[in-house]
Amino acid sequence: MIKLPFRVSFAFLSLSSILIAATASAQTIYVRAGKLVDPMSATVGSDQLLRIEAGRIAEVSPYSPPPKGSVVTDWSAYTVLPGLIDMHTHLVDTEQSSNVAEPLLHSAAEIALLGAKHAKQTLNAGFTSVRDVGTFRAFGDVALRDAIDAGWVEGPRMVVAGAYLTVPGGGGEVTGLAPDVTVPSDMRVGLVSGPAEMTVKARYLFQHRVNFLKLIATGAVLAAGTEPGAPELTEDEVRAAVDEARRNNSYAIAHAHGAEGIKIALRAGVRSIEHASLIDDEGIALAKAKGAWLVMDIYNGDYINQIGARDHWPEEILRKNRDTTDLQRQGFTKALKAGVKIAYGTDAGVYPHGDNGKQFAYMVRYGMSPMQAIQSATTVAADLMQRSNDVGSLTPGHFGDLIAVKGDPLKDITVLERVAHVMKGGVVVR
Repeated sequence: MIKLPFRVSFAFLSLSSILIAATASAQTIYVRAGKLVDPMSATVGSDQLLRIEAGRIAEVSPYSPPPKGSVVTDWSAYTVLPGLIDMHTHLVDTEQSSNVAEPLLHSAAEIALLGAKHAKQTLNAGFTSVRDVGTFRAFGDVALRDAIDAGWVEGPRMVVAGAYLTVPGGGGEVTGLAPDVTVPSDMRVGLVSGPAEMTVKARYLFQHRVNFLKLIATGAVLAAGTEPGAPELTEDEVRAAVDEARRNNSYAIAHAHGAEGIKIALRAGVRSIEHASLIDDEGIALAKAKGAWLVMDIYNGDYINQIGARDHWPEEILRKNRDTTDLQRQGFTKALKAGVKIAYGTDAGVYPHGDNGKQFAYMVRYGMSPMQAIQSATTVAADLMQRSNDVGSLTPGHFGDLIAVKGDPLKDITVLERVAHVMKGGVVVR
């Protein structure tokens, strides 16, 4: 037996895995679903057969035996849904901790490998697509997206922001440090002061192949020295980013907790508001009128309150979390009743990656039907992400991204916290 050097053997195994996956995705395969939830039509079919060709759904029909010798994935004992979509993740960073300096304790290489770990955890949880909304070290998310697309790393389909566009010392900075501590330059790529600099920095991000722009329009719960209710970007600064995004056939989104910051961002034309913790009636009406989406991480508050207290997170963070959690949930219910579009987004990374499904129960608790909650993480999210032709649906032409769960999520939404099987592009990955 010839023993290959580790790096050679690892490369051989990686190449073999890619070739196996590529071969599998090029085949015609069949999936038998005991129950099939179609969020596009808001219907459930029994004993259905999906035919997947070259990684995309070709046909959905009542079950009949496929041709002899066909490759069949038998999920007849499961409820099958489209792969889920999380519109607010942070894969390429450390998870939240009590140490405000945590981002400085890890090299760019370590963060990249950590991102690969988080990507696999997210995929295994049934989230086959994510919108990753920022990383402290610029462009680590771009590299992870490309590595997943190339087949080097297992993870969800990603659209990425590259870096935060934020004012100096604002909600997108590493803050709470001693004044003489120097933050690495790759953590300050998106710092802006004024509309002209916003245009320059936004253009720079698109030149480095980001998919969209992430603006920090207000202070943050988790950034020391900033207040969630305080606006940090002017309307002219936000509009400069929105205009540059449009020139690149893209869009801008805004982290905005405070009511005034939300309205500033909406008036300037952002596509979605992230968090929207302190949204008021005027902001809800404006979001509805503008056709904007809200992405409200209404699970997070309980996690921060419990784990933050246990692990002695800074009192400032715990206080800001207390000040926003209940109001955010009230705003969620009001916005839902008003008919504002709400997409599923969790802020995964504040809590452990892979627990993305825990928010479904909260969305149902605060007013959504189980089908609406599922749609928020499929068809609604795909529309916001501008990927409706590819993900979030079982319609022919979409990627063969599917999940299988035991039980009925329309009766017990928490079954989506326990995904049994995952398929991405016609390949079973779990």
